[in-house]
Amino acid sequence: MEKVYASCADAVADIPSGASIAVGGFGLSGIPHNLIEALLEQGASELATVSNNCGVDGWGLGVLLDHKRIRRTTGSYVGENREFERQYLRGELEVELVPQGTLAERLRAGGCGIPAFYTPAGDGTLVADGGLPWRYNGDGSVAVASPKKETRVFDGREYVLEAGIVCDFAMVRASIGDRNGNLVFHKATRNFNPLCAMAGRITIAEVEELVEPGAIDPEHVHLPGVFVQRIVHVGPQGKRIERVTTRKRP
Repeated sequence: MEKVYASCADAVADIPSGASIAVGGFGLSGIPHNLIEALLEQGASELATVSNNCGVDGWGLGVLLDHKRIRRTTGSYVGENREFERQYLRGELEVELVPQGTLAERLRAGGCGIPAFYTPAGDGTLVADGGLPWRYNGDGSVAVASPKKETRVFDGREYVLEAGIVCDFAMVRASIGDRNGNLVFHKATRNFNPLCAMAGRITIAEVEELVEPGAIDPEHVHLPGVFVQRIVHVGPQGKRIERVTTRKRP
């Protein structure tokens, strides 16, 4: 099975409007920006994204938000995105906020075929009890609130039932990939990428370096190729920093 695509545009060409997409990255580290830009040009809308955060204004998933291509997003951090805030508070965007560790495990569970699991995270809060505003009305009232979740006691402690996440597609970025889809991530860029890749029915990876099968030591593979259906070679690129903090020179 040939997994290598000539361009990001070719790789995302069949993503339809209304699709659910798991998107790797943490902040601006390890985000598949080329695939996101290609999806913007492709024109799909009404998307439901699952990602740790939704980028920043004008970068990452923020570009899809800027063009109102996302109708719903599941994540654990809003970040520095003013357009995200505006759309959410005005009822234009549905937002499911999830504890970060729970989000990671929901993606992993979905990729492993586990439908649900129990976790102590969120017990005794609105995460478990329900009532978190998922979507507002234009007048500021709550249009859609999170539902109450099932809980169960194990060894005297209450746990919350959380569902695994499976998406129609996943888009990730890796430092090295081979033609079979085996991926290697450089340091912090690993973050949510393997988990998102596992959760996609069709996973698309943009890679900085494309090598032949066998060139990657099996001991160094972070994500096996069985989870990846499409690969695009994008080459090395500059990395943006979300917030630059420097100390004054002496």
